[in-house]
Amino acid sequence: MDSEKLGWLRRLTSRLAPAGAGGAGAVKARLAPLFTADFTSPTQWVAGRSWAYPDGGPTNPGDNKLDHLVDDPAYSRSGVFRAKLRPDGNWNTGLLTTEGSDEGFMVRTGDVLEARVRLPVELGAWPAIWTWRDGGQEIDVFEYHPDNPDLLELSNHVRQAHRYHRDPSVRPGAWVDLKVEFGRRSVVWWVNGARVFADRAGVGRSWRAYLIVNLSVCAGRYHPAPGPGVTEMEYEVSRLCVYRT
Repeated sequence: MDSEKLGWLRRLTSRLAPAGAGGAGAVKARLAPLFTADFTSPTQWVAGRSWAYPDGGPTNPGDNKLDHLVDDPAYSRSGVFRAKLRPDGNWNTGLLTTEGSDEGFMVRTGDVLEARVRLPVELGAWPAIWTWRDGGQEIDVFEYHPDNPDLLELSNHVRQAHRYHRDPSVRPGAWVDLKVEFGRRSVVWWVNGARVFADRAGVGRSWRAYLIVNLSVCAGRYHPAPGPGVTEMEYEVSRLCVYRT
């Protein structure tokens, strides 16, 4: 084959390859990274550009939670979200949110979020990555309770869609790769590279919301509270990034 034909074939192949590729890699190839949470950087776990701490104090006392939010970076440093029992029976817990941060980053319709998390092992632990704005706009990238060891809760509270996803690769202490596309007509979840739920409800055209990463502690109404002798728990987020078209 002469050089002119070979060059034409290479150009044609390069144009066609992305459209023919499958899986998460194909989506990434068409998107540009917009937000990356580098939890190993000190600027990410102090109140600063990307993340902010809450004001502190109890939160959601009627929502089956024993949380007492603290702004101490030890409770979310390096992406390890910790909870520690207090003398009053509540738990000091870690939470980071982009609301109130210098950057004030919000995800919006069409964005794709990817995260890698290590699930907790202690009963009563309630880790989550979710969105929130003005008292709503909640999409749960995931929630997890070790009493249901193989189950992830995937929820769209904007348009009321939900899936309990069971997977043998999901278990206490396991690393799990998550991906969510916040689509206008359908929010789509992937777990460990497999597409597991498309809710066919979506978030609408102009949706936007802040990111929250936290570890809550169950009070015992819907899931067991921590057992006797349990005074600390943790889960880890090693990577979290958002892509935008």
